[in-house]
Amino acid sequence: MAWKIFRRAEGAVPEQKASATGRVVAWGSSGRVAWSPRDVVSLTRTGFAGNPVGFRAVKLIAEAAAALPLVCQDGERRFETHPLIALMRRPNAGQGRAELFEALYGQLLLSGNGYLEAVGGGGGGMPAELHVLRSDRMSLVPGADGWPVAYDYSVGGRRHRFDMTGPVDPVLHVKSFHPQDDHYGLSPMQAAAVAVDVHNSASSWSKALLDNAARPSGAIVYKGADGQAQLSADQYERLVSEMERHHQGARNAGRPMLLEGGLDWKQMGFSPSDMEFQKTKEAAAREIAVAFGVPPMLVGISGDATYANYQEANRAFFRLTVLPLATRVTAAVGYWLSSHLGEAVELKPDLDQVPALAAERDQQWQRVGAADFLSEAEKRAILGLPRLTDEA
Repeated sequence: MAWKIFRRAEGAVPEQKASATGRVVAWGSSGRVAWSPRDVVSLTRTGFAGNPVGFRAVKLIAEAAAALPLVCQDGERRFETHPLIALMRRPNAGQGRAELFEALYGQLLLSGNGYLEAVGGGGGGMPAELHVLRSDRMSLVPGADGWPVAYDYSVGGRRHRFDMTGPVDPVLHVKSFHPQDDHYGLSPMQAAAVAVDVHNSASSWSKALLDNAARPSGAIVYKGADGQAQLSADQYERLVSEMERHHQGARNAGRPMLLEGGLDWKQMGFSPSDMEFQKTKEAAAREIAVAFGVPPMLVGISGDATYANYQEANRAFFRLTVLPLATRVTAAVGYWLSSHLGEAVELKPDLDQVPALAAERDQQWQRVGAADFLSEAEKRAILGLPRLTDEA
């Protein structure tokens, strides 16, 4: 009897799960909210490549910050020519300064982390090239004290390790503040992930409404005599022919309809629930813009009255979003390259050449220039200028 070989032996212990949580069972329900994944690749696909508000917010910040003119100076003078300036002018064979920084800012906004690689100059001196590395391919290797000892860059099944224990760091890691992570930053896209899901779902619902459940502008209701509620075949064909001949096309737009024989016209429109979806989509778009620090007015969101006009919103955008980001990133890049060069230099945006802040900058220059109780050295320090070489 072959079936006996499958019987459990006498006194055998029943099979048990090895996991300590095996007895905990999670029951799903159809009403559970389905959120998109929160990894960098998924957020970039859904929040940047697949969402117009997120795409425009990231592009607006990255392009504005990358277009800012930069100055290189030390404590005594502002350089007109310098190896760092030459490197920034053409960081690599395929990118200029604006393209390099746009990619760096974009990675920082999408993932909370930006990585810059120095190529060449291993024996000391300024690197020959700079390259932005994709943050989704980088992983930090912490040491015993918690500080990074290496970075692994993985692509195509292969891995390259950047050693961070040498005299100079081959990779610069710029990260946003994250209260719960010691090694990686928190991106605005992660904070706006819920709003991105809501906005994308509302767009998908609107598309499905147009494809599968689009409502006509109205309906013709037939109320025949003696309770008859159905047109005959001849009557139906005549009605369809009249509609196609006299009430379709641009030349018949607005033409009145003559109804007879118990026919009645019923107007149709969007239901309150349909209109509520549109309001939900607008609210989600506003939340995405707020998470990135972009005034909703600048991304074309209507109904926002936070700023009196477009110029004021643009000025607030530069002052509160673009300049803090650009100042922090360029300072980190300048300090990192200074360690390669062996010379303390500072890299920062030139505020005097930002058109959006021209009015504020003029007022500051006039206010500082009219302060007679300040020396020339103090005035230059307030304006962020290096002291003159002939000053004591």
